[in-house]
Amino acid sequence: MLSKRIQPLTSQARRSYVELMFQVMGRALQAISEVDQVARDEIKLLPDGFLFEMQVMPSGPKLIVEHTGEGRLRFLGDQASRPIDLSIQFKHIAHAFLVLSFQEKTSVAFANDRMLVDGDVSLAIRMTRVLNRLEAFILPKLVAERAVKEYPDHINFPTKLISAARIYLKVATNLVETARV
Repeated sequence: MLSKRIQPLTSQARRSYVELMFQVMGRALQAISEVDQVARDEIKLLPDGFLFEMQVMPSGPKLIVEHTGEGRLRFLGDQASRPIDLSIQFKHIAHAFLVLSFQEKTSVAFANDRMLVDGDVSLAIRMTRVLNRLEAFILPKLVAERAVKEYPDHINFPTKLISAARIYLKVATNLVETARV
């Protein structure tokens, strides 16, 4: 009986967490494209105007970013003015929660058939590399090692600390600017 009351609360808490993480991730993707040359070089190989979406099926939370050129991404929120070029979709909110709470690696979730890719798979791999680099910078190493397929050996502590601080500062600035509008 108690579990029937708790289950909707758990589901709502997961949904709220996923929505929050998509907001942070979208802004952090924009930020890493502004502060990290390796990520920018990876993003430059995407077509200009490229729209990337990550969402929970069928109409759950989502994030959308656009490649504006020169390796820069712009967070658009959850609305796009034209069709999406690449969509990574979680089949259920619980699956998104597992990945976004770093209990399951993205590669494992994909292997377990918890996600779909709608669009060019090579572009999905490129975006996954950018997401993995972002997670390696902004998450503590122990958590990042659980989140990404392979933690980069070349990221030393000072580089990680400076990059994370710059990314978080840009995310915070973006949040404040959005709140003012």
